[in-house]
Amino acid sequence: MTEEPTSQNAGERVARLQAIRIEDYAYDLPDDRIAKFPLAERDSSKLLTYGDGEIRERRFCDVPAILDTRHLLVFNDTKVIHARLLFRKSTGALIEVFCLEPAAPADYAQNFASVGRCRWKCMVGNLRKWKEGVVRCAYVDGGVPRELVAERVAQEGNDVLVEFSWDSGQSFSEVLECCGRMPIPPYLNRDSEESDKIRYQTVYSLHEGSVAAPTAGLHFSLSVLDALRSKGVGIERLTLHVGAGTFKPVKSATIGGHDMHTEHIVVPRRLVARLREHPEHVVAVGTTSVRTLESLYWMGVKRLLGRDDFHSLGQWEAYELPDCYTLPEAMAALLDWFDAEGEDTLKACTTIIILPGYRYRVVSAMFTNFHQPQSTLLLLVAAAIGDDWRRVYRYALDHGFRFLSYGDSSLLKIREL
Repeated sequence: MTEEPTSQNAGERVARLQAIRIEDYAYDLPDDRIAKFPLAERDSSKLLTYGDGEIRERRFCDVPAILDTRHLLVFNDTKVIHARLLFRKSTGALIEVFCLEPAAPADYAQNFASVGRCRWKCMVGNLRKWKEGVVRCAYVDGGVPRELVAERVAQEGNDVLVEFSWDSGQSFSEVLECCGRMPIPPYLNRDSEESDKIRYQTVYSLHEGSVAAPTAGLHFSLSVLDALRSKGVGIERLTLHVGAGTFKPVKSATIGGHDMHTEHIVVPRRLVARLREHPEHVVAVGTTSVRTLESLYWMGVKRLLGRDDFHSLGQWEAYELPDCYTLPEAMAALLDWFDAEGEDTLKACTTIIILPGYRYRVVSAMFTNFHQPQSTLLLLVAAAIGDDWRRVYRYALDHGFRFLSYGDSSLLKIREL
């Protein structure tokens, strides 16, 4: 069995990566290039393709002509919840509560199925005016006036533990559908609209839990998916619930001062088995799928090393673990766990950060939108295509591409290091 790298060598590598300056990943993004609304048709957006140094411009509806039976396309089927809730105090003060992560029950599915009461970790706006007591949100369900009550339970760092209660007999998922608002990105600088309930959601969304959309998937229409299936392109799913940390800016001068947010993932055995048998031409739809797939490799490595904590991957562990194992070997180690435990799904969490210098072990290409300057998502792109990220983004700016969540798309082939 391969020995783990010495702590000195791993420490030196991590230190070099932590010294990456975020100012080196800046570019000028005019406000008028940020797409404030989606196009009328999902698959009518522009598509920039990059591979072997070549940049081309196409339309997203061309995707079925680009992919073939060699490719395995992996989607994140998370569903965005109506996470923004507006409450009133008895004094009339407005309190905004943004649901981040379930606390009791801690399992997403169980929490959304709760009736009458549940707890969440939340961000709270106007918190200074909510020292104690309850706040109330009035809503209507089937013509019947209802009320959601929130009580501040405890402060946990910058987050607040909030207990919600209601007597409508609805599940918490149904309550959110009635009185919550879609949490569109803050950089859109507008309130959510009725159309966002549909367009800020992928057509294949299934498992509730995200407070931000896996936006690369917003371009896929039902007709594009049908064409891909008809052509024999492999399609698999995973779930990563996107947290509010995806909007967290990097405020430190170097990336070592930035703490990544933990993301919860659910991966079916079927996908792991497919990756073992199909180790090449894996195409991730979005950075959320990228982070999940790459995390799976390192979780498999931890299993190969006899580690019991393989369900969790820290921010810098991918740079500290040995990378000499093949993808089939790492996936075989995870399959052993599935079979030993009699499980069909792996529930885990990852805090992985993917930086220039990272060697992709699972993903060979990715669909992704155009990201904000000096963001961890831009660093992930730079890890995939090196310094050519500047050429790609310059081309996109010069050729009228729309940026960020509701913007256009790209298909990037990952360069081998």
